[in-house]
Amino acid sequence: MELQYAGLHNDQNFGMTHLGQIVKDGWVFGMISEDEDCAGWSSAQMQVLYEKVYGEWEKYGHLPSHLPDDLRERYMRIHEAAITRARELGWDPELGDDD
Repeated sequence: MELQYAGLHNDQNFGMTHLGQIVKDGWVFGMISEDEDCAGWSSAQMQVLYEKVYGEWEKYGHLPSHLPDDLRERYMRIHEAAITRARELGWDPELGDDD
């Protein structure tokens, strides 16, 4: 049986993972709606989203500072909200000895 993504809202570390980043960036670039957290998506579906997100980031050198104003504002809104929520739920961005 193929593994399915738990969804951004059920993701480990409250979405502060590689897959969570892909979902949030999918929102930034308008590839998926902000109410879609990708719960139940297969690894193949997540791979397709990753490739689309990666292709968009390539246009901007993979740097948020290179995004046009509207995308940069959306990026900041989405990611700042996610970081705030993750911290409220106990996420610590500091690397541990095993990281």
